[in-house]
Amino acid sequence: MVERKKVLLRLDPVIHDAVARWANDELRSTNAQIEFMLRRALAEAGRLPDGAGGPTRRGRPRKEGPEDSSEE
Repeated sequence: MVERKKVLLRLDPVIHDAVARWANDELRSTNAQIEFMLRRALAEAGRLPDGAGGPTRRGRPRKEGPEDSSEE
């Protein structure tokens, strides 16, 4: 897995609260919501790089077991 970049972001408290409420409505963390918004803005502007990984999966990772194998 590629190591993710860490960025210090200063936000107006009112903007942060609005993003946090939106994230809560979407069952995401505030950080994941900000990344979602950035990806969408980049895609709409035609600036999302081809090599950009997809959005992170929501929720817990799946447990791997014999019933989860992809042998079909």
